[in-house]
Amino acid sequence: MAKDTLRVSGVTYASADEGYFEKRRLKRSAGIWGLWGLAVAAVISGDFSGWNFGIDFAGFGGMLIAFVILVVMYYGMIFSIGEMAAAMPHTGGAYSFARAAMGPWGGLVTGLAETIEYVATTAVIVFFSAQYANGITTELLGFDLSANMWIWWVILYVAFIALNAAGAAISFKFAIVVSIISIAILLVFSAMALFSGAFSWDSLWNIAPDAGQTEFLPHGVLPILFALPFAMWFFLGIEELPLAAEEAHNPVRDIPKAGFWARGTLIVTGLLVLFLNTGVIGAEATGVSLEPLLDGFRAIVGDGAAAVLALFALIGLLASLQGIMFAYGRNMYSLSRAGYYPKFLSLTGKRETPGVALVVGAVIGFIALIVLDILSRLDAEGVGAVAGAIILNIAVWGAVLAYLLQMISFVILRRRYPNAKRPYVSPWGLPGAIIAGVIAALVFVGFIINPTFQPAIIAIVVVYVLILLGFAFWGRHRLILSPEEEYAVSGGLHGDPQSEGYGGDVEKDLLAADGVDEPR
Repeated sequence: MAKDTLRVSGVTYASADEGYFEKRRLKRSAGIWGLWGLAVAAVISGDFSGWNFGIDFAGFGGMLIAFVILVVMYYGMIFSIGEMAAAMPHTGGAYSFARAAMGPWGGLVTGLAETIEYVATTAVIVFFSAQYANGITTELLGFDLSANMWIWWVILYVAFIALNAAGAAISFKFAIVVSIISIAILLVFSAMALFSGAFSWDSLWNIAPDAGQTEFLPHGVLPILFALPFAMWFFLGIEELPLAAEEAHNPVRDIPKAGFWARGTLIVTGLLVLFLNTGVIGAEATGVSLEPLLDGFRAIVGDGAAAVLALFALIGLLASLQGIMFAYGRNMYSLSRAGYYPKFLSLTGKRETPGVALVVGAVIGFIALIVLDILSRLDAEGVGAVAGAIILNIAVWGAVLAYLLQMISFVILRRRYPNAKRPYVSPWGLPGAIIAGVIAALVFVGFIINPTFQPAIIAIVVVYVLILLGFAFWGRHRLILSPEEEYAVSGGLHGDPQSEGYGGDVEKDLLAADGVDEPR
């Protein structure tokens, strides 16, 4: 018997096979503190490594301005995302919002941007975690793998795939614990920096200014644009919260609240690191360090003791490794469940976690690291000098595109569905979304005009061309009415899988009625 189908917006939906959604279940395991822990854990590694490259571009003053700009952006964005997540409590997150606002192509473009963001961010964290871990073993044990860093990468990927595949309850508990430990480490560093005498205000301005420039902005105003992608590292990942919607006990209430508390936490820790880490080792050294917090500990207590403290500092990086791996697993799961990606990626198994997606995302990230490693060996002073920054910028570029498209989606949804049920309403409303979108566009412009970021842009363009061609010629005729798709196609009639289930009568009605209003 032929399957029922629905054709709308240039795509074709088919009814799911019997047992399709039963093989793709997620388990509700998180309250508000589990979600807070997930958000903080996903981001907190940005306080340990990565953010500091922005100082090399713009100096401390330029980085401080970039930080303030991004605080405004993230306030507007997280408020807007909270509103959309409460209205659409689906695992799809950004893809779900854009799908409802801009149709299947908009959903795919936005969802793919988040896939790139989270897979690349995981690779960045693996890269920096390996640097920290190797520094620790070298100083404490004389065990140096700097010539074979891929061994560390394999160890880290395998360990955290196992952790994330063990079950959502374990992931959320781990996130809470490592978030608290990471914050404690940053507070200990801050106290040591202040009370040891190692911190110096003068060290914030020790980059020699270019001709005609000042110590505050040693390279002028324009490099602030170049610093914005690195300042994002203080917050990048907090927007993953909606991806936990189908694993939260009460996503409508808890996701906006958890986002609010996590954002405040990260602003405080970011400011502490920005001022104190830079003031301990100096702006010039901070801007090029692969392990700035460890270098800060070294400056305060010496190499031997710093290695012991770095064991604790490594926890911050590993916290984000778990959190961001959670994000790419759920992002790929939701796009796969709907048929945009191969459907086997959304299988969950007995533990109800997307183990296949976790493995595939790790393989992609590992290959990217290997390619960069090979290129860096061939061109040590070119690619080799900025290998970490290249993959970091791939992650940030994906994030910026996803941010911009989500803010556009917010504006469209407010105008297209003014009477839709919105259990949580952004206190900043349309102006907040527009401001966040404009800032995201500024960061995007900074990427385009900075030649250092061109390898990242080329890599992303290649990925987009391949995925969009595959969808145009094959994938768009094989979609499934997953919760995200049912919400969009039904105009919001099927909004909450927690209370309404998957498929069922709504799916049957939609498949039977091939005259749904365009555009959907």
